[in-house]
Amino acid sequence: MVSPIPVVESSLTTPRVRTIQIDQPWEWLGAGWKDLWRAPAVSIPYGLLFVVMGYGLVYLVVSRFQYALALTTGFLLAGPFLSMGLYDISRRLEAGKVPTLGLALTAWRHNILPILLFGLLIGLLMIVWVRLSALMFGVIIGGHSTLVETSTTALFFSGSGLIFLLVFTLIGAVISGVVFAISVVSIPMMLDRKIDFITAVLTSLTAVRVNPVPMALWAGLITIFTGIGLLTFYLGLAIALPLIGHASWHAYRDLVEDGDIAEQPY
Repeated sequence: MVSPIPVVESSLTTPRVRTIQIDQPWEWLGAGWKDLWRAPAVSIPYGLLFVVMGYGLVYLVVSRFQYALALTTGFLLAGPFLSMGLYDISRRLEAGKVPTLGLALTAWRHNILPILLFGLLIGLLMIVWVRLSALMFGVIIGGHSTLVETSTTALFFSGSGLIFLLVFTLIGAVISGVVFAISVVSIPMMLDRKIDFITAVLTSLTAVRVNPVPMALWAGLITIFTGIGLLTFYLGLAIALPLIGHASWHAYRDLVEDGDIAEQPY
């Protein structure tokens, strides 16, 4: 945890947010790494679930590249929501309690409505992203059917394919940034505190607003570690996503003051 440092209080009566040091995200990774190996029998199986889900998505859209790319990135958009069990593991370790996989998988049970509302929001964003990417694929690549019918490598070595990838990346970065801003502390907060969906999202936005540089670094680190996991044909996600999930719990604990909001039960 960081030492007492300046805090910023939102005008919308959200919990107070700390101003953190620029290099604080590296400490979150260190704390997340420790949590990962304090409970490997829970964290790694949880991470393997991401691997299985990734392969499942690939199987469903193996012959439709535009959907495969969109669903893979959309799946990652849901990462903060799906990592809720990892936050629960770190929360229990912090409190001196013993985490289990069953408890991690049902971590949502004490604050169902706000978490459900957030899940619906993420689901809506995923649907919009998948449909938008398919539309971009159709508009930019259009009648170049050979790109779809031959191999995906053609997409990386043609003018229209490269334009598609550029537009896809730019729009995807914007949507990912929005998801990051609204979720970086909101989900662990809803898990940890008796707080509503709107207040949690506003607090998350405040945390990003008052700490733009360290939060940009944190977003970049998340992207890098997730990318490494994907480049290992999803297998690396079994370690990368638990590491990010545990570190995200420590990010929340450093960024948001406890205040007077009641804790959720364990």
